[in-house]
Amino acid sequence: MKKEFLFYLLITLYILSGCSKDKSPTEEKEPQNFYFGADLSYVNQLLDKGATYKLNGAVTDPYSIFANKGTNLVRFRMWNNPLWTKELYGADGTQMYNDLYDVTTGMQKAKENGMEVLLDLHYSDTWADPGKQHVPKAWENITTLAVLKDSVFNYTLATLNYLKSQELTPEMIQIGNETNCGMMYTDALPSFPKCNVCDENWSNYKSVVNSAISAVKQFNTANGVTIKTMLHVADIKNVDWWYENVTTGADAVNFDIIGISYYPLWHKTIPFADVGKSVGNFKTKFNKEVIIVEVAYPWTSEGNDTMPNLFGTEAPLSGYPFTVEGHLKLMTDLTSDLQNAGALGVVYWEPAWIAYPIKTLWGTGSSWENCTFFDYNNNASSSFDYMKVEY
Repeated sequence: MKKEFLFYLLITLYILSGCSKDKSPTEEKEPQNFYFGADLSYVNQLLDKGATYKLNGAVTDPYSIFANKGTNLVRFRMWNNPLWTKELYGADGTQMYNDLYDVTTGMQKAKENGMEVLLDLHYSDTWADPGKQHVPKAWENITTLAVLKDSVFNYTLATLNYLKSQELTPEMIQIGNETNCGMMYTDALPSFPKCNVCDENWSNYKSVVNSAISAVKQFNTANGVTIKTMLHVADIKNVDWWYENVTTGADAVNFDIIGISYYPLWHKTIPFADVGKSVGNFKTKFNKEVIIVEVAYPWTSEGNDTMPNLFGTEAPLSGYPFTVEGHLKLMTDLTSDLQNAGALGVVYWEPAWIAYPIKTLWGTGSSWENCTFFDYNNNASSSFDYMKVEY
């Protein structure tokens, strides 16, 4: 299965590289002044297993709900070969989730509803974040930097060529997810190229990232589009040192957008009131667009299933209680500060991961239903309304 998947991607690279039949939104639309984004990576799995969403009490397609409420950018995570997402269901498993084909389904639905797409490549078969960056199984025996760079280049370009063949060119692409310490280092074999920047392996890391960005640039040139590239770290306190390193030297990475994860209840070094100021400083210092590419906050401390929630047991931020009103106020104030600072947008993480018995690495259900934009009857709540405010 894994070999066939990789073979198909590589064949796609050569067959489709000259294809230019689609008129991508990247070619036709004027740039957005501000992105109201949502990461909807769990939605397809929820729908497949029978979950429903409501707008004013009527069952409604969730992509339509988000578009109706003002969302203009949808983010999708993509893993290389996440066979485990199928195996979690045992004999009932029929497909993988967050692989190329699941992402294709989500992108189709997002674009049918007029929303742009941010493709989040983890370069892993599972979750990549500050705590772990696993090497994809297909690449684990690589021993030279040259082969790793070639694999990353071909994978990135073949992915884009396949999406273009489906008339689904994304507007933005992330090269890695929350890469605070780099990529592909957790449990890596001793012979695998070192890409952990927390161990000062900046040269290798930048070389691999530059290879991925070269693939995007080649695709852009060949197809007359302008997919923007993003690098992504977690916590505003890490932005200065990380981007200083990645943008300096002869091997400096030439990318377009600084992406930041900012969870107010976790990331407390920079006060909430100073987030906008910090973003404005980053935009000026690095001469890059800036997006808060992950944010979330609870609207209640109560859960709606048996899976423990990640947020809700802490004390709320002053002035922002764990209520729908407090949730809306926080997102409105944050958005106002970001717009005043010249940010390109804000993306809320998994606002549709409602309580429903899907299978995850952590159990069955949701650890996030109290951070969504839906009440416990699955009705769209007023949390959506910050997207319609006259800023």
